[in-house]
Amino acid sequence: MRAPPTDYHDGLIGSQRVAAPASGETAVGYRREAGFPTGWLVTPAVLWLIVFLMVPLAAIVVFSLFEATGHGMQAGLSLKNYQDYFYTEGFFDSGSNNFLKFSIFIKTLGTTFRFTFEVMVICLLIGYPIAYFLAMQVHSFKWQMALFLVCMVPFWTSYLIRAVAWLPMLGRRGLLNQFLLEAGIVDKPVGFLLYSEFGYTVALVQLYVVLCVGPIFFSLAKIDRDILEAARDMGAGAGQIFREIILPLSLPGVAIGMIFIFVMLMGEFATAVVVYGGKTTTVGTVILNYYAIANYPFAAVNALMLMLAMMIGVVIILRIVDIRKEL
Repeated sequence: MRAPPTDYHDGLIGSQRVAAPASGETAVGYRREAGFPTGWLVTPAVLWLIVFLMVPLAAIVVFSLFEATGHGMQAGLSLKNYQDYFYTEGFFDSGSNNFLKFSIFIKTLGTTFRFTFEVMVICLLIGYPIAYFLAMQVHSFKWQMALFLVCMVPFWTSYLIRAVAWLPMLGRRGLLNQFLLEAGIVDKPVGFLLYSEFGYTVALVQLYVVLCVGPIFFSLAKIDRDILEAARDMGAGAGQIFREIILPLSLPGVAIGMIFIFVMLMGEFATAVVVYGGKTTTVGTVILNYYAIANYPFAAVNALMLMLAMMIGVVIILRIVDIRKEL
């Protein structure tokens, strides 16, 4: 004999069987068993930020208030290191119509900004066409990935090895000078290639250009080709399509690439020592020098000023290109 019809059917939720309502009736209450607290899922990330970001940052702030002893530092709370950083004898030069004079450390920060801006512009001028070619001109996905990996190959080697490799390239007896001599372009070795601003800039561009190729490539690769085809059908030319569609849609990748390069270049010091021969001073070399003589408090002050400058630079880039809006 068949069971009489019922308005409810059984459902199994967790380990308790409850009556599920038929269509058109009010739902009965469901009870959910206590599971794994979701708050624990963010615990590893929080611990990572505390241990590797907040604690070192707090230590740098505290150390900047200590006093250097010549072979270390001693505890104390003093602003003397900050005064030494900003102080210039007579903040105004009476002989030049009270023109504001900056301390040597602020000038060094300005020099670092200048080098960083120059390299960022050159990396963008070189990296954008490469990314555009890979994303827009190469239609096979396999070839896109293959060529992109070729661009990334130099990044797989050690940073210091890539910097040192420019010595036999730009030296007086280097490959470039040998080529110029054999081609008859010059009659004697060119000396401005190595240990110069030219060589320093070339080395930095080669070291960091790949950091902007990747983000720009992925931004361009995400552009829907149907949009470009529709623009062509409506009579738009190649230049107009680039200006009004491709360039705006690729701006998030440009901004991310510029942030990568900016952050890396502001703390750069190895290339200035190896390729420029220590002829220029950057914030990174200042920190390295004061660390070498065990003046940790003043090195901490320079590190904090560098971090503040980097934050300002990143904010400016994000203000120019609103990544969230563009995405």
